[in-house]
Amino acid sequence: MAIIITDECINCGACEPECPNTAIYEGADDWRYKDGTKLKGKVILPDGTEVDSDAAQTPISDDIYYIVPGKCTECKGFHEEPQCAAVCPVDCCVPDENHVESDETLLNRQSFLHNE
Repeated sequence: MAIIITDECINCGACEPECPNTAIYEGADDWRYKDGTKLKGKVILPDGTEVDSDAAQTPISDDIYYIVPGKCTECKGFHEEPQCAAVCPVDCCVPDENHVESDETLLNRQSFLHNE
């Protein structure tokens, strides 16, 4: 994932419905790997970790909307550009220069999440 939501987020929620992977959640909301994907039951993530896709995961932020790194594909395989950044009125969906991934990695994640 090379997209993060910064502290400038005004919690407008414009980004959440635009994400094709359901990787964006409101602050303090639990998230699940199965949300918006074809994952079901126990799955092995690309990094080798086994998880229950139905299990609630701990929120990454309690205050602002956040992006789950393991579900973000920067919209590769769906759109030409990250849709969260395209719709954000305050430009707080920005590249995370500390976590850059190749197009191949992002497309492989998209395929994994949607069993394509």
